[in-house]
Amino acid sequence: MPLGVFDSGIGGLTVVRALRATFPKRDILYVGDTARVPYGNKSAETVQNYSREIVDFLEQKGAERVVAACNTASALAVASLAKTRKIPVHGMIESGVAAALATGEGPVGVIGTPATIASGAYQKALAKARPGLRVVAQATPLFVPLVEEGWLEGEVTEKVARQYLEPLIREKIRVLVLACTHYPLLKGVLGKVLGAGVRLVDSSEACADALKATESSRVEKGELRIFLTDEPGAFLGRVESFLGKGAVASVERIHLPHG
Repeated sequence: MPLGVFDSGIGGLTVVRALRATFPKRDILYVGDTARVPYGNKSAETVQNYSREIVDFLEQKGAERVVAACNTASALAVASLAKTRKIPVHGMIESGVAAALATGEGPVGVIGTPATIASGAYQKALAKARPGLRVVAQATPLFVPLVEEGWLEGEVTEKVARQYLEPLIREKIRVLVLACTHYPLLKGVLGKVLGAGVRLVDSSEACADALKATESSRVEKGELRIFLTDEPGAFLGRVESFLGKGAVASVERIHLPHG
């Protein structure tokens, strides 16, 4: 009974990497909705429909539980899915907030897709957990396509990052929550722009740590099977460079909703 993980594209592989490091013997099924990426500029209803289709698919494939490795889906769809699905569905927000608060004092910056930031999910969760905390949220929509294209560093990516992060730098943030699973792939650029005095909170690692309390120590084959809603293209090469050669047992294209 494998773990199911899904994201709008390849960003959720940061969660897969963290899960494999934490639970090396668990089988993982990963759905990358590459035909409909990104989710961050879509309506709540659309994100909820897409997320429901994917969770249903993973449940049909035998997933024991599902991680929405997508902060937009976590903000807009996980609460309803958790109530209506037979298997547990986990989001990224609670663990990301806990990790941010564990690093010390604020101000805390949050960057994410337009939908995640507009939902206020992180802002509300941080304010509830620590009343009076200064939170500065910034939508950074160009980061997802940059990651999907493999532009993880270089002049263009750095200029985009500086433009987005300038308001947070002015507010003298001490912690930055990467509220999108694509963003840990940009840690090098983000760290360069912000400087060593700002701690980056990787929601992927925080999610894996949070699952330790509820995950069993089941020993399986440790296989990673990937399902994409569009042609793989250069996807497999990026996966192998990120997770290691031979990490992927299979890559299959699927159509959603799955009959």
